[in-house]
Amino acid sequence: MEMLGVQNDKTQREEFEMSTAALAGLSGTIEPSDITDRRAAAQALAVVRDGVITGEGPTAGGRIHFSRALDADDAAWCARILTAAGVASEPVSRAEAEALFDINEAGAERSDDGRFDDLFAKAVVHHAASASGLPVPSRTVALSPDTAIESWAPTKAVGVDTEVLECIASQMRGRRRSNRTLMTLVATIIGAATLPLAQIPNVFDIGL
Repeated sequence: MEMLGVQNDKTQREEFEMSTAALAGLSGTIEPSDITDRRAAAQALAVVRDGVITGEGPTAGGRIHFSRALDADDAAWCARILTAAGVASEPVSRAEAEALFDINEAGAERSDDGRFDDLFAKAVVHHAASASGLPVPSRTVALSPDTAIESWAPTKAVGVDTEVLECIASQMRGRRRSNRTLMTLVATIIGAATLPLAQIPNVFDIGL
């Protein structure tokens, strides 16, 4: 049984790597039209993460890009991926949110004027609200830099799934880089109104 599990993990990893390579394509770029579902979007975000880490790859080419640096083009790649036509009508998935956490962690140096932080916070809250069954606007509206997150994010937290919040909090723990907008929203606008007060210090031990 253990061997079978190892084989399954290897198969899934190989499928992911093959899909990511196919997404990048022979031309060495990523086209939004190639993103037909949320799994492909998460894979494309992983390509952005790798580019941020190494300073190389299809999303880092054509310009000077230092390793562990996140610039305006990287943020624009994330926005294009998250709002591609193939996923525009879908809520942000957990896999996409986790990929954004990885990108946030990878980008030690920033030169994007805060665009990624804004997109990151909105995407994670979009996932949390939608996964809890709460209504959310389309990605093109919710993730737009012209849309204030307070205009659509849950404010009363009625119906927000505590398990979803705990998953987000677990992603926050142990990360070197935090997102203050996201922490404030989760810990106060969403989290504090949803969880019993005794649970908050444990669930949201994220360095506020």
